[in-house]
Amino acid sequence: MSNKELDQLRQQVDEMNLDLLKLINERARLVQEIGKVKEKQGVNRYDPVRERKMLDLIKDQNDGPFEHSTVEHIFKEIFKAGLELQKDDHRKALLVSRKKKAEDTIVDIKGEKIGDGNPHYIFGPCAVESYEQVAEVAKSIKAKGLKMLRGGAFKPRTSPYDFQGLGIEGLKILKKIADDFDLAVVSEIVNPADVEKAVEYIDVIQIGARNMQNFELLKAAGAVKKPVLLKRGLAATIEEFINAAEYIMSQGNGDIILCERGIRTYERATRNTLDISAVPILKQETHLPVMVDVTHSTGRRDLLLPTAKAALAIGADGVMAEVHPDPAVALSDSAQQMDIKQFDDFYSTLLKNHPLKV
Repeated sequence: MSNKELDQLRQQVDEMNLDLLKLINERARLVQEIGKVKEKQGVNRYDPVRERKMLDLIKDQNDGPFEHSTVEHIFKEIFKAGLELQKDDHRKALLVSRKKKAEDTIVDIKGEKIGDGNPHYIFGPCAVESYEQVAEVAKSIKAKGLKMLRGGAFKPRTSPYDFQGLGIEGLKILKKIADDFDLAVVSEIVNPADVEKAVEYIDVIQIGARNMQNFELLKAAGAVKKPVLLKRGLAATIEEFINAAEYIMSQGNGDIILCERGIRTYERATRNTLDISAVPILKQETHLPVMVDVTHSTGRRDLLLPTAKAALAIGADGVMAEVHPDPAVALSDSAQQMDIKQFDDFYSTLLKNHPLKV
């Protein structure tokens, strides 16, 4: 083959490369339009049945010289790139994004306006054990002029033999105490089927770390008109955390509070590793209020105060911590809960360092 013939063939290849580029980009633009239509319809971006049909059709039309496996690999990469393009478009349009809404969202919980620039606090026992136990903590919360009481009625535990909570009976206790002390109740729900029943008893639906990607639960919480406190998952990235919040907001519920509660790392000095930098990142990336759970992030009473100070100093909208009348006999997480005296000292110090704005 002469050099002239080689150059001619290469020129044809170059022209085909440009034709392929043009077709790929035209396809990409169509895929973007499809993504917008899917978003409006609430349809999943990825359709494996549709992808398989396209691949089968392409292979049926393949007459060589490429093997079917090679052709399938090439087109799967094209499909993947198109899906990523739809994902990028979707990310720009996230309802929770600061780009979507510049001003801060303020979540009103019985007059407590989370996100208004003041520090807010959620205290209470890890688990509801009895009326008397929770009432003693509620009395101390009320005496401080605070409004929000937390307590676990449903307790997802690592071991199936650990205390799992009192369930609906625990919610009834919380409701009775809320009425007696005029408090707002924050409690975790773990089953989508329980959401509608639970909202009769609680003021804020908490979705715990182990359920951050329980998508059916997120959608169920998004479908009711109750504020949601969403905790970051044990090993969730910030992007995954934000997308979990998007699941809730996409169902129509915009009253969401994000809660950093520590992530799992190799470090064993604390129960988890408090990712304090997540607070300003979440405040920059979203318009939602951000709280920090200092109890579950550290698992140590001696670290609750310094980490709470750090959380408020870096811009958190509030702090969450556990209090029990007698932590030594608590049915769960006894090592990390404050007793009433420690609670008094904890709160007075925080109030001194971070006074309420007039």
